[in-house]
Amino acid sequence: MADDKDTVTQLKDLAELKDQLENIQRRVENEVQAGIPQGGSVLASPFLKGAVAGYLVAKLRSTAILGVCLGICTGAFVAQNYPIPDIEQTLRDYANSLKKGPSN
Repeated sequence: MADDKDTVTQLKDLAELKDQLENIQRRVENEVQAGIPQGGSVLASPFLKGAVAGYLVAKLRSTAILGVCLGICTGAFVAQNYPIPDIEQTLRDYANSLKKGPSN
């Protein structure tokens, strides 16, 4: 008889665990349908990130964006077609010459 009670208790525990597992599965499915990455929150959803990025781009002036794009394209063209000195090395040489003082 003691084994029967133990078996009944185990069956009840298993039924409760099954209900908990089904509940977790439903929550994960709902989060996936809502676009929330697993283990994440609403703030980590790609939809929200895209909306924030779109808002920021919309708030920037189009002329500023155009100027940045034009500057990048011009800089890439000049760097590929003309011998541009290494600015970092030039600045280092200039700083070293200032430290040494005037040469005689």
